[in-house]
Amino acid sequence: MGLLTDLKNQFRGVIHWDNPSAGLLFYKFTAHGDEVKNLSKLIIGPGQGAVLVYEGQVESIMDEEGSYDLKTGNSPFITTLSKILQRFESEHKTGIWFYRRADVMNCRWGTVSPIKYLDPAYGFPVSLSAFGNYSMRISNAEYFFRNIVAGESHYSVDELRSVLLSRIGQPMSDYLANAKFSYAEIDSNRNAIAAACLTATHDIFSGLGFDVIDFRLEGTGFDNDTLTRIGSIADMTAANRAAREVGLSYVEKEQLSALRDAARNEGGLTGAGVQLGAGAVIGAAFGTGATAQPTDIDAKLTKLKALFDKGLIDEAEYKAKKCTLLDEL
Repeated sequence: MGLLTDLKNQFRGVIHWDNPSAGLLFYKFTAHGDEVKNLSKLIIGPGQGAVLVYEGQVESIMDEEGSYDLKTGNSPFITTLSKILQRFESEHKTGIWFYRRADVMNCRWGTVSPIKYLDPAYGFPVSLSAFGNYSMRISNAEYFFRNIVAGESHYSVDELRSVLLSRIGQPMSDYLANAKFSYAEIDSNRNAIAAACLTATHDIFSGLGFDVIDFRLEGTGFDNDTLTRIGSIADMTAANRAAREVGLSYVEKEQLSALRDAARNEGGLTGAGVQLGAGAVIGAAFGTGATAQPTDIDAKLTKLKALFDKGLIDEAEYKAKKCTLLDEL
């Protein structure tokens, strides 16, 4: 049974890559050891190519679809007669690696480690993570085969992905450092960042034998420390704007808030004392005194009402200070 199988393999004359996986870039054809018979027919389908290695040397790169007649030192009849006692092992070793010539679409990528740069608006270092997709194609099959595949029976898209990720981080970091995009500007400039990275790495990838033909940045994320700092700055900015709207500085607004909170948390006479203290600070903020003029009091009552409407003082504080101002009339 084994002899009949070996004889059948001796007359195998058609070589082709059936049902190529979308995840494979290179695939080694094997039928009977490394033997390919003289005058075998090689079929290369659409979007495929083949590397022919004969006796350890790259003999030919076939990058056009069609049918090829192979001429080697393995004549089927000579091999059958002279090698029958050696199970048909021949000294004429031939290998064929099929490769994917068509574009490989929508490959996923993500930064291996965060990209660190100095935020130009806030002046502190940030750590940015990014992800997206890319498409690529083999551009120099012989170089890629010699220097990256290096005789492996399979080479996958995922293996090439690690090569891309190891080389895309530095150009992206350099671009962000020079482009001076702040935290709030990253998302609106994703296309510009992706295009710059594609341009910066073209020669690197082309030199390895493949081209990245489409590189997209779909989303970004910053580390927790950056988000905490940005959140604190945003809160302080909003509070400062609210204070300016009612004629107070940010410091005065914080003093009023602190006194109001203290009064709410204290009870009895202590609470009353704090309330009086809050009233004194409010008075200082408005510059009230025994010699206040009616026109000044009118303006102060307007400001006091604005403080109350903004929620910067509570109702008790508002009524107490209102009474004080009215007593001065």
